[in-house]
Amino acid sequence: MAEVLYYAIPFFILLLVVEFISYRHLGDEDEDLIGYDLVDTRTSLTMGIGNVLINVAWKFVVVLAYTVLYELSPLKLDPSDWWVWVLLFFADDFAYYWFHRVSHESRVFWASHVVHHSSEHYNLSTALRQTWVPMTYFPFWLPLAMVGFPPWMILLAQSWSLIYQFWIHTERVRRLPAPLEAVLNTPSHHRVHHGSNQQYLDKNYGGILIIWDRMFGTYEPEGERVRYGLTKNIATHNPFRVAFHEYVALWHDIRRSPTWRDRIGLVFHGPGWQPDDAPPIESSSRG
Repeated sequence: MAEVLYYAIPFFILLLVVEFISYRHLGDEDEDLIGYDLVDTRTSLTMGIGNVLINVAWKFVVVLAYTVLYELSPLKLDPSDWWVWVLLFFADDFAYYWFHRVSHESRVFWASHVVHHSSEHYNLSTALRQTWVPMTYFPFWLPLAMVGFPPWMILLAQSWSLIYQFWIHTERVRRLPAPLEAVLNTPSHHRVHHGSNQQYLDKNYGGILIIWDRMFGTYEPEGERVRYGLTKNIATHNPFRVAFHEYVALWHDIRRSPTWRDRIGLVFHGPGWQPDDAPPIESSSRG
C-alpha cells in the first residue's frame, strides 16, 4: 500500500502521451503554450527512472528510521480512527510545505531539488524530472513517526501527495473554480512555482494545499507570463550533469572560500548567497 506511487506510473505515462498528442493534433492557436521538446522530455524521463531505482534501495533506510522512531515513541495513533487519517493528511502536507520551502532556501537542499526546476518546458513530463539524491526529504517526516503515525501510513501519505502533484504540471489547465483555487495547489499556482520571473521566485511551495503559502506569506498568484526554468539555466540534457551540477558548483565555491564561516554559509544559506567581497558564486540558479 505504501508503494502505491509505483502502481500509478503507467497512468502517468498514459496521461503524458495524451498531453503530448494534444499539442500535435488539436491545432492550438495559443502561442503561449510551450508544449514538448523530445530531448527535454527524454531527460525528464531518465531522471524519473533514476529516481525510482535509487528509491528502491533508499526506502529500506527510510522504513527502518520511521519504524525505530515509531516503536520508541510512547504515542500510537490508531488507523481505525477516521480523525487519524484527517490529521495525517494535514500533517503530511505541512511537512511537505517545509521540506519544499527549505529546498529552495538552503543551498545544500537546493542542490538536490534544482533538478526538478531545470527544464525550460512545463508539461507532465516535468513532473517526472526528479532528483537522484532523494535523501534531503528524509528529516521532515520524522516527527510524524515520533507522534505515533505508523510508518506505512507516512509512506502512503507521501505517495498520494506525489500522485496529486503530477497533474498540476501542465499548461493545458488554466484555472479551476475560485473556491478550489483558494484551497488547493493547482496548475496555475504551480506554474508560478516553476517560474524564474523575479516575482515568482520562492513562491507557492504547497503540495496538495495552497493554504500554507497563504498563511506563511509565500503565496503569489499567476499574473505575468511564466518563464520556466532557472534564473541561470544549465543548458544541458546530460542526466549526470542535470543530477549533480549544483553539488559540483557548491563544492567549488566551498573550496575557494577562505573561512569555515563562509563555507557553512554557502551550504545553508540560499543559492544566491555569497560572502561579503567574494567573487561570484557558481550556483546555477534559483527557480
